[in-house]
Amino acid sequence: MGSQGGAGAGAAKSEEKKAEKLVFDVKLEKFEAAAKIKIIKEIRTFTDLGLKDAKELVEKAPVILKQSLTKEEAEAIIAKIKAAGGVAVME
Repeated sequence: MGSQGGAGAGAAKSEEKKAEKLVFDVKLEKFEAAAKIKIIKEIRTFTDLGLKDAKELVEKAPVILKQSLTKEEAEAIIAKIKAAGGVAVME
């Protein structure tokens, strides 16, 4: 019976780890040089940054674009960045 209890405890711990990650950050990894303006415009749609600040943020890539998002929000932003010609990841 001891081995069954150990297996159950191990499964519970792995479920806790999966459930633990509820908040995500979106990080701009890289982008095509030709798509820089599109990326800047897209970033301005989901942040409150001005043109100059958004441009500086993009030029610092790789950089965190937005923090403390739900998985759905992060995936939506990643899709927009990808459509504009950039590569973003969820952390």
